[in-house]
Amino acid sequence: MFENLSLKLDKAFKNLKGQGRITEINVAATVKEIRKALIDADVNYKVAKTLTDNIKEKAMGREVLLAVSPGQLLVKITHEELTELMGGQKMDINLKGDPAVILIAGLQGSGKTTFSGKLSSYLKKQGRQVLLVACDVYRPAAIDQLKVLGEQVGVEVYSEPENKNAVQIAKNGLEYAKKNNFKIVIVDTAGRLAVDEQMMNEIAEVKAAIKPSETLFVVDSMTGQDAVNTAKTFNDRLNFDGVVLTKLDGDTRGGAAISIRAVVEKPIKFLSTGEKMENLDLFHPERMAQRILGMGDVVSLVEKAQEIFDEEESKRLNQKIRKNQFNFEDFLQQLQQIKKMGSIKDIVGMLPGMNKMMKDVDIDENAFAPIEAIIKSMTPKERQNPDIINGNRRKRISSGSGTSIQQVNNLMKQFEDMRKMMKMMNKTGGKGLPKMGLPH
Repeated sequence: MFENLSLKLDKAFKNLKGQGRITEINVAATVKEIRKALIDADVNYKVAKTLTDNIKEKAMGREVLLAVSPGQLLVKITHEELTELMGGQKMDINLKGDPAVILIAGLQGSGKTTFSGKLSSYLKKQGRQVLLVACDVYRPAAIDQLKVLGEQVGVEVYSEPENKNAVQIAKNGLEYAKKNNFKIVIVDTAGRLAVDEQMMNEIAEVKAAIKPSETLFVVDSMTGQDAVNTAKTFNDRLNFDGVVLTKLDGDTRGGAAISIRAVVEKPIKFLSTGEKMENLDLFHPERMAQRILGMGDVVSLVEKAQEIFDEEESKRLNQKIRKNQFNFEDFLQQLQQIKKMGSIKDIVGMLPGMNKMMKDVDIDENAFAPIEAIIKSMTPKERQNPDIINGNRRKRISSGSGTSIQQVNNLMKQFEDMRKMMKMMNKTGGKGLPKMGLPH
């Protein structure tokens, strides 16, 4: 996400490196590069121009402190302007009402149904009683998909497979929720084309019938400026409350995330990446601006880790590390926990400076698969006592996991090196223990 934009912005700021002060000439050159980078990322031209004009105006109006270089100052100003452009601060969804009703709308293929499942999981984790209502009466597998997602996260789905009246299903679903004390109702509607008047009328009628406390427009961020234009058309008809950006882990240039708030004048509320139900985040404009500028997003990374890692389990594991008892069972468990945090590419993007370091590296989302296969091909005794794994055992593990002897040997060596490092750290009182995704 935003890798190309981050690299181009970094290159633009280099124009000011080594310069003692800000001048109209060097700022103009840098701002021109910033604008070009934004437009290349599919940011709306008017939005890019307004943003860069504001950056130039603020840069020329500020004195450069002795401790701050012109380049650092321009990065700071750009961060402030990007943050403001994307909304300034995070916006929560409105859950007023008994029950609170959330209407999900958007184009075909934008990821509405998957988002509905993710949102129900997100709200359920907060201790709320959630009901999903299946109102997509056109796509053959839509109801089944929502039921599968509901089952995954433990949320009930209300549906009427034989009924083709979306308005009536929505009303019936709401009545069912009231009778059964559900506190939140999420209504998943059919994907539609903005130019399809009949479909647009239907979603407007559904909204009028159930009077949602929150209407969210789901948009595929990979469609760039088309996404922004579609959001504007939908907003003119629906007057929705917020935007959800999906597929941000795909091959997206970032233009939709940066432009949509300014064009539609509605806040982005959620970011959705991948297919896993856990991969849903509140949108924080300041943190997104940091990521765009290559500063990473350590706060979000820590929050993800805190959601995943169990405090008691972490204490137990730290004890094992201190006693030099860390084994492959523990290692496998940690790999599985890290995977729950989201895509590897997304996690890497949260680390400051990593976009630049990893620009030529193809991050394989299945990188952990061979490691897991090797460990799972070990017997319980081998996992708990790695030292007993000799040549014959390695051959058997290689055969059972579908990997090469070399891959097994590499993993064994890396694991042994890691254990040596832990042992060495223990001698210094545990200072600087390898993190491996573990909270201390």
